[in-house]
Amino acid sequence: MSRVDLPQADLNQFLTELAQHLPLVKKPSAANRDVVPVSSHSSESETGSPKILIIDDEPINIKVITRYLHELGYARCIGLSDARQAIYSVTHELPDLVILDVMMPFVTGIEILAKLRANPETAHLPVLVLTAAVDRETRLAVLESGATDFLSKPIDPSELAPRVRNALTLKKFHDSLRHQAQNLENAVRMRTAELEASRQDIIHCLARAAEFRDDDTGQHVLRVGRYAGIIAQAMGLDADEVNYIRQAAQLHDIGKIGVPDSILLKTGKLEPDEFERMQKHTCIGKRVIERLPQHEWDELRKHVQIGAQILDIPRSPVLQMAARIALTHHEWWDGNGYPLGLAGEDIPLEGRITAVADVFDALSSKRPYKRPFPREKCFQIISEERGTHFDPQVVDAFFSMRDAIVKIQIELADADVDTH
Repeated sequence: MSRVDLPQADLNQFLTELAQHLPLVKKPSAANRDVVPVSSHSSESETGSPKILIIDDEPINIKVITRYLHELGYARCIGLSDARQAIYSVTHELPDLVILDVMMPFVTGIEILAKLRANPETAHLPVLVLTAAVDRETRLAVLESGATDFLSKPIDPSELAPRVRNALTLKKFHDSLRHQAQNLENAVRMRTAELEASRQDIIHCLARAAEFRDDDTGQHVLRVGRYAGIIAQAMGLDADEVNYIRQAAQLHDIGKIGVPDSILLKTGKLEPDEFERMQKHTCIGKRVIERLPQHEWDELRKHVQIGAQILDIPRSPVLQMAARIALTHHEWWDGNGYPLGLAGEDIPLEGRITAVADVFDALSSKRPYKRPFPREKCFQIISEERGTHFDPQVVDAFFSMRDAIVKIQIELADADVDTH
């Protein structure tokens, strides 16, 4: 039998009569004429069924397509005859497939399609475009806008079935890839967190291994790291840099591993007048070192260089920074530090920050060669050394975070130290 092309008027009359015999179709009320009800049931049979949104300004077209889809086993169908509500309906209903008419008043199907593709949430949503046009230009424009496939008007049920099935298969495949990517991302995030925790544990253990030689609590390295992180944050460094400095500063004295105990534990060599004189100095580290005999002084100076060599692992940004800190945290802003005699901004910022954190904690902590200084005295010494020993901007950042510094000092205080 050859195909007979009916005039459009006769076709519309046929579709109207057909729709009147569809048992699942309800006539839209005047209050809801834009949204076309397409299914009167919602049961367990719909569980897992794809949701299909049909957008067409002719309600009869929606009813006919819905009837075909029900016969194909697709129970969850939603109809929309007002194209202006299309984007809202898609984002609200979250369909698995959109069947979209091209020629509609107010908003064309191509405009709707362009908006869907511009939104990352709907960029991959399958869209079957309804069109009566057969010209190449129209079809090309629809494809350029991101259509998944075409459906010709009037709808041919034998054509509808495979195109809907293929589009939904594509959606399922894309969802599977997205879920797999999300699972991989979650796995990577979890593994990264585990590695970060392990790295922090290793850094802390390594730092305490050195610190235990003259501080049996190991709290000094924790306090210095926390102080350095707070100072870096006050200076406006980004979150990654703050985190690196907080970890790397804990390793500032790793070079003590290479220093003999006879130099680190010098309780018997300090006379009362020497101890009193040392309390007046503004930098406890350098001043304590200067009271040593020359050969011991030379030996102790090496700890910063030993520390830099131990931490010279170029693939880790934290350990790279820790190496710079270990080498430069005894440099002075005015150039009178060691071992390189650097001055000003030639000293790496992380070294300048750790210098303030380290000296403040050394001043306020008990050591074999000294008692802890009162807190106000420690702050006074740091302030007095602004511009000579310490970078003025680092000192200003340190004092701007005074409350946080004191809080850390109390939280991580050694058991036998007065925190006032």
